[in-house]
Amino acid sequence: MNRLIKVYAAGFILVAGLLSCNNAGKKQQNKDNLKRTPETESMLQTLKNMPKHGIMFGHHDDPLYGIGWEGDEGRSDVKSVCGDYPAVMSFDLGRIELGRDKSLDKIPFEKIRKEIIAQYHRGGINTISWHLDNPVTGGDSWDVSDTTVVASVLPGGVNHAKFLTWLDYVADFMHSLQTEDGVKVPILFRPWHEHTGSWFWWGQNLCSAEEYKALWRLTYDRLCEKKVNNLLYAYSPGSEPNSPAEYLERYPGDDIIDLIGFDCYQFDQAVYLEQMHKSLRILTEIAQTHNKAMAVTETGYETIPDPVWWTEVLLPVLKEYPVSYVVVWRNARERENHYYAPYPGQVSAPDFVTFYEDPVTLFAADVKKLKSD
Repeated sequence: MNRLIKVYAAGFILVAGLLSCNNAGKKQQNKDNLKRTPETESMLQTLKNMPKHGIMFGHHDDPLYGIGWEGDEGRSDVKSVCGDYPAVMSFDLGRIELGRDKSLDKIPFEKIRKEIIAQYHRGGINTISWHLDNPVTGGDSWDVSDTTVVASVLPGGVNHAKFLTWLDYVADFMHSLQTEDGVKVPILFRPWHEHTGSWFWWGQNLCSAEEYKALWRLTYDRLCEKKVNNLLYAYSPGSEPNSPAEYLERYPGDDIIDLIGFDCYQFDQAVYLEQMHKSLRILTEIAQTHNKAMAVTETGYETIPDPVWWTEVLLPVLKEYPVSYVVVWRNARERENHYYAPYPGQVSAPDFVTFYEDPVTLFAADVKKLKSD
């Protein structure tokens, strides 16, 4: 490290420290001044109480496309197999920051908005991630060629003003999620996920813990300033933690986060089960001490070649812990062999029906009934 870099680094730490002091009161003021909608508070209680009733099943982009289809009204690979929609639907806002009308997966944001509202009406829950582009290089989220990106969007950074406009696009979309009666649909927002890996520009080797937490704080504060009051926030690392302290190393704070989770995929069954148990034990401890809901925010086994994966691998693990929901990733219509939920005729489809019929698993109709009881 040369002298100039040392001076810059020292200056950044000093500025970050001053910002932290100046914002210590502001962050609480933001939360105090922005009262969340009753529906949003109700969703938080649903997430916290759900383990008493069961585990909600979720699927990313479920009503948007699937194996052999795209955009069909009311269609869902999950529903085609078991007769009901997932209780949790996951969507993504990548490219909304550029003012585009379609997401990074080439889905019109108007269609995403429509399906979010439909999921709310059927009693389910919506969660949104954000695979936003790299504001330094112009590449996508996976462009990790520059290690200054996070620093560049923080206060004082060369891309700070640009990034505020990106957050404003997100705010506008969240405000637009309203029913015909004017009810704002509650959303579990999950930005900056899988940060403990280094495949996104906000990943562990691309920024310091202080920078990452400042990115979260900036995101939260800006959305509060824009009066976005229909959001809960999820913290979602992407690798197996060895301890609660390691899991919380980049945790932005209890005043921001409502739900803790993690992303974990199966490549080897023994390794997967070890990772799932270890992570869920740690999350259970943290959820109890911090009074947070917990979930498996992403998981799955690509192409699900194991015909009994749902009932003999995934479900037995989940049953041991107070998990609010589990989400499997998308069924890509544009990539062969990139799917994580069954479709009619898929080898694990019969087992998924058994998974669906288990009293512990909850789908959209189950959650709607729980809310009405």
